[in-house]
Amino acid sequence: MLIGRHDSKLDEKNRISFPYKFKKELGTNLVVTQGFEGSLIVISRDQMNLLTKGLEGKPMTNRQARDVEAFLLGSAEEVTLDNKGRFILPEHLKKYAGITLEVACLGIMNYVRIWDKKRWEDYNRQHLIKNISEITEKLSNEGK
Repeated sequence: MLIGRHDSKLDEKNRISFPYKFKKELGTNLVVTQGFEGSLIVISRDQMNLLTKGLEGKPMTNRQARDVEAFLLGSAEEVTLDNKGRFILPEHLKKYAGITLEVACLGIMNYVRIWDKKRWEDYNRQHLIKNISEITEKLSNEGK
């Protein structure tokens, strides 16, 4: 299970040092892609099906399903961790996430979200901390 936050820095070659405990869970063959709220998603290559969970059985004629697939899979890149646990962050994903130098890597059960560190801290403070009670209440009421 992936949990917790680990900060890292992008080096001059656009490499991110991936946290050891995340590497231990996910392995060295990963997929990195656009995520939500301006973050990136990193998932094990073997578990890529989790990216499109919920879209199974949707016809190609369903525009929303196509859009989600294009968003998640169209920008996806396969990466392999080197012997120091680093991977090169593709330029288009770096731009998408607004990553400058420092990143926050968040373990979210089966995958990792990577944020520009400042962007994460702003989002966490301005949105999540302020709204978490309302968000959890809405989720609790969805099944009723």
